Amino acid sequence: MEIREVEYVILGVGTAGLGAFSRIRKQTDSVLLIQHGPYGTTCARVGCMPSKMLIAAADLAHAIDEGGYFGIDGNYKVNGKRIFERIKQDRADKFVGGVLKYVNTIKEQFKIEGKATFIDQHTIDVDGKLQIKANKVIIACGSTPNVMPVFEPLRHELDTSDTIFELDDLPKSLAVVGLGVIALELGQAFHRLGVETTLYGHSGRIGSFTNPDMKREVMQTLQQELNIIPQGDFTHAAKVADGYELTYLTGEGEIVTRTYERVLLASGRVSNLRDMNLENAGLALDSRGLPHYDPLTMQCGDSPVFIAGDATEDLALWHEAFIEGRIAADSAISFPTRKEGKRTPELGIYFTDPQMASVGAAYSSLDSEQIIVGRARMSSGPRHEIYNDHRGMIQIYADKNSGMLLGAEIFGRGAEHMAHTLVLAIEHKMTVAEVLQMPVYHPSLEEVMKGALNKVLMQLR
Repeated sequence: MEIREVEYVILGVGTAGLGAFSRIRKQTDSVLLIQHGPYGTTCARVGCMPSKMLIAAADLAHAIDEGGYFGIDGNYKVNGKRIFERIKQDRADKFVGGVLKYVNTIKEQFKIEGKATFIDQHTIDVDGKLQIKANKVIIACGSTPNVMPVFEPLRHELDTSDTIFELDDLPKSLAVVGLGVIALELGQAFHRLGVETTLYGHSGRIGSFTNPDMKREVMQTLQQELNIIPQGDFTHAAKVADGYELTYLTGEGEIVTRTYERVLLASGRVSNLRDMNLENAGLALDSRGLPHYDPLTMQCGDSPVFIAGDATEDLALWHEAFIEGRIAADSAISFPTRKEGKRTPELGIYFTDPQMASVGAAYSSLDSEQIIVGRARMSSGPRHEIYNDHRGMIQIYADKNSGMLLGAEIFGRGAEHMAHTLVLAIEHKMTVAEVLQMPVYHPSLEEVMKGALNKVLMQLR
């Protein structure tokens, strides 16, 4: 068996792995990337970009449907084949293509393809044909869709976010398993494109909000448009002549049995580390079976092993993977000297309609006795009134004593833009009063945000 020795090995060539490689490559030639599966990053191939292309088509159809209020009456026909042709073409040319262009600039001596597994903390096996001995290991192996046990026998027939964009046409009916970001974004998009869609939850929780008022607002609003069964468990799944028959036991004890042409499993993603003989790495593991790590260094315990990106199962977001890959690389370069990286305030956005955004500290992590909450409904904004879009609300959380902005939960039109304004303010440790010194144009969607900030300020005074 061939044996290669390097100073650094990076497991995975996605956003985190490429970020780590770019840092380390500036320091040494003794680095090796190992990739299992297609190149192109989760975001570009099966995540952020193709999902937003599907959403763009769905939003356009929905806008025409709602045009009557504004005096715009339009007739249109959804061409499912053309929708998926466009997604595949633009994904290949504009998004995956850009990543591949960069990967192709990396010399062959720095990358190999194959399935990596741990032999020990410093030794990686690749397909049983090659052993890599490395002083330092960076795990950036990404994630794969979660498949519940009840669906395991149909694993290779049902759809996930890894396969749904390979369809050639829209199905007539679709069951969506999950109520997280992937499920809600794609479920709403398929519904708006004319697919008979049902979304199934498990715990009754929807989206990412932790404030009870916001969670209720989201459920009540989205249920007005979408067929959502929020709480229960699937008890059976079988392939039948006209699709897939699912049996679901609701939280109220009702048995629901329905048949769908396709089923989308969208109940989260799990780390690819689970298939890499992690137990051989000698690392302390948490209750999920994943390594304990320091988020400021991405170091696993005191070992020369570092982790970044979706492999952690903690913050499966492109910008977090980007940051973590670089922190892990800088820490590995400095090892054994500890080097902390800079983390940014948390920011998460759901591109549903209305949009959802979580900024900074989660409500559930804050002491309700030590914060002030500023609330404003989207219906209070003149620009929202112009759009005839009264759905949703915003809640802003500030420290009771200092007036420092801590976090926010936003549900409504323009949430993504308000979130970026607020996360910038949190990053710069601004008080609510200081944020309110910034101009807000009239009429703009951000006026609702200003209203919520003013409610915080009035309570502080």
